Amino acid sequence: MSDSNNIQLIVQGMIILVLSIAVHEFGHAIVATWLGDDTPGRQGRVTLNPMAHADPMGTLILPLVSMVFMIQAGQPPGIGFGWGKPVEHTARNFTRKIRVVTSQALVAVAGPSMNLLFGTVLAGVHVVLIAQHVIEPNARLSDALFMASSVNFMLLFFNLLPVPPLDGGWVLHWVTPYKYRRHIDHYQVYAPFVFMAVVFIPQLRFLFQWPAQHLGHFVYQTFGKLFGVPIQ
Repeated sequence: MSDSNNIQLIVQGMIILVLSIAVHEFGHAIVATWLGDDTPGRQGRVTLNPMAHADPMGTLILPLVSMVFMIQAGQPPGIGFGWGKPVEHTARNFTRKIRVVTSQALVAVAGPSMNLLFGTVLAGVHVVLIAQHVIEPNARLSDALFMASSVNFMLLFFNLLPVPPLDGGWVLHWVTPYKYRRHIDHYQVYAPFVFMAVVFIPQLRFLFQWPAQHLGHFVYQTFGKLFGVPIQ
């Protein structure tokens, strides 16, 4: 693959990742706001502006370095791992109509839910464009839309892993009966090591890649049937 193609793929991958992270963090911010907390609004986080959610290291530097290393290793520059600037919220500001722990779980689930919505919309747009012969299935834009949808499905399942500080850690805390939550507190001591293992051990990535691939296939198959586009 030529250097120009690699550069184009890196730029494409960075744009997809930055937008997907922005959508994810916006989900946290808007739900926290709906629940009565004005902290995200005061910090300028209730926006889809990617720069409001970008973390210099996690959104820009680490993913870019990861893609460059993939090229150096002779691999196509896929999208590496990244994260956005965490959305801060103040639990005491939440409405008392809902239990605080439930409100925190709703804020946590909001980020992955936005990735689910974004990935599904992208897949639908992709299939419609093919059905209307606006783009060819093997066009570069077609590949970019598929990659963008797939990345959002992976972010969905990755963030739902029950490993603090991921969103799934809050969900785990919410679904665990109160009398057993002390065990969760003990588990959190080892959570950073579990997180690093999932990220850096390829054999463990199936925990979020496998469900993401199956969900993506189901979504594309569904849209394909609706719009008469054969999906392999």
